[in-house]
Amino acid sequence: MKLIKTHICGVVCAILISLSFTIIGGDINTIKVGATMPGADVKMSSTSNEILSLSDQHGENGLLVVFSCNTCPFVVGGKDTEGWEGRYNGVFDLAKENKVNMVLLNSNAARRDKGESLKEMKKRVAEQGLKATYLLDKGSVVADAFGARTTPHVFLFNKESKLVYKGAIDDNVNNATEVKEQWIYNALKKLGKGEKIDPDQTRQKGCSIKRLVK
Repeated sequence: MKLIKTHICGVVCAILISLSFTIIGGDINTIKVGATMPGADVKMSSTSNEILSLSDQHGENGLLVVFSCNTCPFVVGGKDTEGWEGRYNGVFDLAKENKVNMVLLNSNAARRDKGESLKEMKKRVAEQGLKATYLLDKGSVVADAFGARTTPHVFLFNKESKLVYKGAIDDNVNNATEVKEQWIYNALKKLGKGEKIDPDQTRQKGCSIKRLVK
């Protein structure tokens, strides 16, 4: 009997952990492909001690916005996964080649005292050598405007600030060498050539963005 109770507890705990990491459904309305970038003029603190908005960071051909964080295993990795953060600089370089700027947003407003503060963001940038501008989304204002759900959650806008791709970076968070579908890489190359992006949306995976209870 004790063994059965232990097994059941283990299963329940695993389910609870999974749900805390991933948004399933929910009432968050994510912006649609073709929508104009929302929250573009919201000013945010950066790890470089500047106050910037998404409009300030817009490149000649567009802007890639990645909702990220410092603690989620889908971002930073864990026991059984690499996480996507290690691929950020490669994405940044490809975006730059195609005259697109890239920014990271930390919208985990409810976890500022648990590894998601600006101080911890600066530490993360220094330790990982992150190239993209990293901004603190106070109160998850921009995340709410986008309807961003997870870390990471990727949004690519063209030079007219219209959304042309949203979703995941690629199809394998666990191991970069096993990636078969390089969605954001494909989207950036297509955008640079002025070609149609297909697919223009994919299902994102990650930890739920930790918003303050309103």
